Amino acid sequence: MIKYFNRFMALIGFLSIIYPLAGCADSESKYRDEYFIRVGDSVITVLDFNRAFEIVKTSYSHGAMQQPDAVKEARLRFVKQMTEEMILRERARDIGIKITDEEVKQAVEDIKQDYPENVFDQILLEYAVSYQLWEKGLETRLLMEKVIAKELGGQIVVTPDDVSKYYEAHHKNDELIPDKKEVPKDINETIIRNLRRKKIEQAYKPWIKELQKKYIIEINKVQWKKIIGS
Repeated sequence: MIKYFNRFMALIGFLSIIYPLAGCADSESKYRDEYFIRVGDSVITVLDFNRAFEIVKTSYSHGAMQQPDAVKEARLRFVKQMTEEMILRERARDIGIKITDEEVKQAVEDIKQDYPENVFDQILLEYAVSYQLWEKGLETRLLMEKVIAKELGGQIVVTPDDVSKYYEAHHKNDELIPDKKEVPKDINETIIRNLRRKKIEQAYKPWIKELQKKYIIEINKVQWKKIIGS
């Protein structure tokens, strides 16, 4: 079950699960708990963070979560993830990107095909995540992916030489057409997708670093010391 859970969480991100409850700075989320991180209209409270981190911990070994340094590192990594995702939500608002009901429906259908019968529902039940909450989290994940594709996709160029080198490096047992070194069409399309994804991942780090300069990131220093330490 754990392997399906890890795949399940990778699809939407840990933070996405809590966004439907905490995402905007409305009157309820403002006053029910102290804020921990705020980026524009997006707010994560201390309660939200602690609740989400309980889910995050399930992806680590029990032994690791008994080590203070490992727990601190996991918390820091999660804060980084949360902050980046909040920035992407703000960016989506600024450039007018939204996710339609049809896009969510199609994504749900595609995801469920990868799970044995009843396993998907069992995961939701075991980790106390309602289907509606998970679906909303998936919508958030799709939104962030759409922002990244919009902002970085146009900058990515995959050349025939890139494809040829990738093929030679990863398909050494396959035979290319002599002299021409042509890559079969079906493999070519897969390689292009893989290379585009890899190049987008490489471009993401400097891009998000620049994007962070455009948004005010507020972190509650008092709560930071309590949660993360000095």
